[in-house]
Amino acid sequence: MARVKISEFRAKSILFSELDVKYYGLCVNRSDDIDKIISSLSSDQTYVIKIDQGIKKRQKEGLLFKDIKKIQLKDNARKLFSKGYDNLLIEEFIPHKEVEEYFLSLERLRTGVFSYYSKKGGVDVEQNKNEVRNDLLNEKTFSRIDDYFEMKSGITKKIFSVFEDQYFSFLETNPFLVRGGIPFFLDLAVEVDDTAENLTGIGWKRSDFVQAKLNLTPEESKVQSLADKSSASLKLKVLNPNGSIFTIFSGGGASIVLADEIGNTGKVDELADYAEYSGNPNEDETYLFTKEILSLMKKSTGKNKVLYIAGGVANFTDIRSTFKGVIRALEEYGDGLKKQGVKVYVRRGGPYQEEGLKIMRECLAKLGILGRVAGPEEILTNIIIKK
Repeated sequence: MARVKISEFRAKSILFSELDVKYYGLCVNRSDDIDKIISSLSSDQTYVIKIDQGIKKRQKEGLLFKDIKKIQLKDNARKLFSKGYDNLLIEEFIPHKEVEEYFLSLERLRTGVFSYYSKKGGVDVEQNKNEVRNDLLNEKTFSRIDDYFEMKSGITKKIFSVFEDQYFSFLETNPFLVRGGIPFFLDLAVEVDDTAENLTGIGWKRSDFVQAKLNLTPEESKVQSLADKSSASLKLKVLNPNGSIFTIFSGGGASIVLADEIGNTGKVDELADYAEYSGNPNEDETYLFTKEILSLMKKSTGKNKVLYIAGGVANFTDIRSTFKGVIRALEEYGDGLKKQGVKVYVRRGGPYQEEGLKIMRECLAKLGILGRVAGPEEILTNIIIKK
């Protein structure tokens, strides 16, 4: 057997049905008529829209927008699709306080199904791991978990029954709320035994399987392999192989702002990739990472190509060291970049920024591909707006 993720939409549909709770979620594919889907929604309600492809920590990664009006959904869907994903989920937003956010997970192990749970859930659950309780699920522990969360008697047993009947291998809801003794799963991740497809009745099907990335390009595959071996974060999503705007962003929050700014300029269709590093990668890692973006740039048939190497002000990432790696890759591809008329625009700040920006400026000038180099004295988005 293999543990495979199913869509959040399908997982919630199955669980809420068992709990006799109406589920109002809408799944949206890139190819769907987004206007038609949104038109069915009420203007009196606010909504959550997020990626539904088995991605964890979506809020921290900028892959989720919440408490937004109906009129904002289409624009936010466009922003999420521009990051290279194909499936979204729209749900009604449930106002609540952080203290109401709970955590619950179930996992199938050799000795049985274990539950891990805490009243301190949400985005910072890992910081409160000492608060997490655990139990082997059975008739004695079902009521213990019900009582802990002040849920109606029998709720945990129902969740366990779904877990068993639908051949779940793993379930995590973080956060979920309890209203009137009933759990409402704001975020739900489920993995199933993929060999049980024909045993689940009207539950899940193979078409419900999701992956964060499908049909990886050689460059995406190499970056994924590099990221798997690194303590740093390295990400690459190819959006348009023949685009003209290429990115090497740094820092999660700043990266999202910069990508959005490209969309705001009306050039989202020209965006070739979404590339981001953070967590202080070393020189060799940024060298290998940058090579893959430059490989994409070399193959693209786009005109007037530009490369943005930009980010916020780092706390720990060594700007000098990371830029040395980027420069090695630029020098390797330098002649080809110059022949294609590529221009490179840089904005960065952080430890050793003066030396890092200096060697970057000198490199780009020497290669004949200098657009502009700026430090943190310049507004972050100006590197996109002002050339």
